[in-house]
Amino acid sequence: MINYLGTPMLETDRLVLRKIERSDAQRVFDHWLSDDRVMDNLIKGAHKSVSETIERVTEIVRNYDSKEFCYWAIELKTSGELIGAIDLFNFDSLTENCEVGYSIGYKWWNKGYGTEALRAVIDFGFRQMNIHKISAAHNLDNPASGKIMRKIGMEQEGTIKHMIRNAKNHYKDCAVYGLLQEDYFKNVK
Repeated sequence: MINYLGTPMLETDRLVLRKIERSDAQRVFDHWLSDDRVMDNLIKGAHKSVSETIERVTEIVRNYDSKEFCYWAIELKTSGELIGAIDLFNFDSLTENCEVGYSIGYKWWNKGYGTEALRAVIDFGFRQMNIHKISAAHNLDNPASGKIMRKIGMEQEGTIKHMIRNAKNHYKDCAVYGLLQEDYFKNVK
C-alpha cells in the first residue's frame, strides 16, 4: 500500500527540494516556465505572462493540503536559486505505481542537478512511500532527459508514437522508462 506523505523537504549534496511558495512565482516564470527551450518538452508550452505562472503556482500551493500531492521546487543550497521542479503524480492505488516528471531551467542544464533531484525523489518514493514502480517519459527530441533517467537506474520500456501534442500543435513520440522498487533496492549503493 502506498504511504502518502505529501511533500516533505528533501536534501541532497547540492540541492534542497521543498514546497513551492506563492512568492516563488516570478522566479519560476523567469527561470523555466517562460523559456521555450525548457517548455517545448512539455505539453502546455511556455508561459507568456507571469500572471499565468502565478495562477499555476497558486494551484500547486493549494494542492499541498493533500497527502497525495508530491511537488517540489528544486533549489540550490549554496545560492538559494530556484532552478526547477519535480513531482510524483498519477498515483494508482491498485498497482501502487506512479509517474515522475521534472523541469530544470536552461541555465542549469548539464550540471547534474536533474539527476540529483530525480535520484532523491525516486529514493523517497521507494523507501518512504513504498511505491511499487515509478515511470517517466521524454520526447525523443530531448535525449538528455533519457540520459538522466538511465543514470538513476530507469530502463527504457518502449516508445509511444504521438504520445503528446505540444503547444505548437506538433505530435511527439516519447520514450517510456520505468523502475521497479525491487530492482532499485538490488542496485542502490
